[in-house]
Amino acid sequence: MMLTVPGLLSPEDVAECRAALEGAAWVDGRVTAGHQAVGVKTNRQLALDDPVTRRLGDLLLRRLEQCPLYIASVLPLRVLPPRFNRYEGEGAYGSHIDNALQQNHLTGLYVRTDVSCTVFFSDPDEYEGGDLVVEDSYGEHRVKLPAGDMVIYPGTSHHRVTPVTQGVRFASFFWTQSLVGSEIARRTLFELDSAIQRLTADHPGHASIAALTGVYHNLLRQWSAP
Repeated sequence: MMLTVPGLLSPEDVAECRAALEGAAWVDGRVTAGHQAVGVKTNRQLALDDPVTRRLGDLLLRRLEQCPLYIASVLPLRVLPPRFNRYEGEGAYGSHIDNALQQNHLTGLYVRTDVSCTVFFSDPDEYEGGDLVVEDSYGEHRVKLPAGDMVIYPGTSHHRVTPVTQGVRFASFFWTQSLVGSEIARRTLFELDSAIQRLTADHPGHASIAALTGVYHNLLRQWSAP
């Protein structure tokens, strides 16, 4: 399931993040690439222990806690601290799949990368190229969102970032381990939850609302991690 989350960050949030990112100390992005990805990655990232990484990452995590669409679609159990990257001068990231397990550098715990997220800090007209391309059984999906918006997609997907030929593309990326490991089950629960919300809005007090809500929670009970 692939979803866009408009306005995760306010214009004030975006301005704060951009000011910090533009003045940050960037390092070669290949230092965090896995064996498969190191040969196809040409970007720059903030170091994991950079104070800017921690400050902006904490801001993103607070906004995620207040985002009903993220919570309903992802059903988060553990979230890795957000990371930040910068693409310019033909910088790109070739097709790859993220490592199934990533270590949280703050806690030492491993997180299963069920869901990938990218938050954009540059508007589409600020740079050329730089599309996030996600491949699934239905073909390729190109994503280039306004600053402050986020895209959610399965961590099992092949994906890439096309070369940035002009301008600078700032973004954040991170992974979430869901309460529900199966992508199909997460999608089913999200669609059921969305239908319940629409029914509640259109027909408050309808007798089916309680019954469907019970079905939702029983499925969540069955499919969630112990």
